[in-house]
Amino acid sequence: MTPVLTQHHATAHAPRIRDDMTVEVALSLMAGARVDHLVLCDGDDQSTGLITLARLSLLRDAPTYTDRVRLRDIPEG
Repeated sequence: MTPVLTQHHATAHAPRIRDDMTVEVALSLMAGARVDHLVLCDGDDQSTGLITLARLSLLRDAPTYTDRVRLRDIPEG
């Protein structure tokens, strides 16, 4: 029997990405990896938090959104 991958993975198994990545690239990576969140890392590969698909989707739908927004530029909250 082949194991089934779900969209809800433990944080330890979520892809790690740098915070200088754009929102569009992060969304593409999430779709390819079939995950609903990514672990954010700084330039020294230290975890700085996570970003969820729901949050990125809301941001992308905002009227002020541009495809140049980087993950580190997203306000907290």
